[in-house]
Amino acid sequence: MSGGVRPVALVGPTATGKTALGVELARALGGEVVNADAMQLYRGMDIGTAKATAAERRGVPHHLLDVLDVTESASVAAYQRHARAVIERLLAAGTVPVLVGGSGLYVRSVVDELRFPGTDARVRAELEREAAERGTAALHRRLAELDPRAAATILPSDTRRTVRALEVIEITGEPFSANLPEPAPPRYDTVLIGIDRAVDELDDRVRRRVERMFADGLVDEVRALEEKGLREGTTAPRALGYRQVLDALAGDGDLREAERATVVATRRFVRRQRSWFRRDGRIRWLDGAGADALDRVRAELAR
Repeated sequence: MSGGVRPVALVGPTATGKTALGVELARALGGEVVNADAMQLYRGMDIGTAKATAAERRGVPHHLLDVLDVTESASVAAYQRHARAVIERLLAAGTVPVLVGGSGLYVRSVVDELRFPGTDARVRAELEREAAERGTAALHRRLAELDPRAAATILPSDTRRTVRALEVIEITGEPFSANLPEPAPPRYDTVLIGIDRAVDELDDRVRRRVERMFADGLVDEVRALEEKGLREGTTAPRALGYRQVLDALAGDGDLREAERATVVATRRFVRRQRSWFRRDGRIRWLDGAGADALDRVRAELAR
């Protein structure tokens, strides 16, 4: 690192104000923003991901935005390689990387020594078939027997992560948790700052945010991306808002219901994000409310 410069990561639930605060912080520190939101990797997914516009970026360079087509799969392993390369380049130049986002695994892939074993299409297909036939809970019980530590970090309803953990166990012959890092100082001596808000306030912010997205043209954005293969993608069509609009367009066309469903799904996602990040005792938590949020973050950095 150059001159004692170290990265700052602003993490926490959706709609807490991380994006705007990240820009303010980068401007104050002479830094640059590194995106850590999995869905903001996609070109054209702007309104529904609340991606900062060019004006909102206020001249601050942003990295790892708009790097994937909606038909491509977002890979944590690939993100890890690219994000670390950007961060190391910035550090070498004496520039503060400001990592901003709510995708917990993506953040951890940068600041922790996570390993990403390969995949086996046959094994995964068999596990996905079993999940469809017997239910995810049955697979999760098997995971709890084989690897209790991994099972404790995965919700029993999370099919994708349960299948992945069992896939890794089968193809590597070792526990999935062997790929999880033990608690340690974060890589690059990164300062982890968590931004949260009171539950009621955040619920209201989510509602207003979703209403604004639909008013600003989310449905038209989804239609345009549908023509570019959004439905055929493996990751992008699962994004909040996009999934609900796609379902409505393929079904009864009730976009008001799609908006309501997006609010419900986003609030549920916020609670999962909060639970994920709160398990990390290295994160210093701050309330995102108030005009002095930047001052409070800078005070934390000065500690």
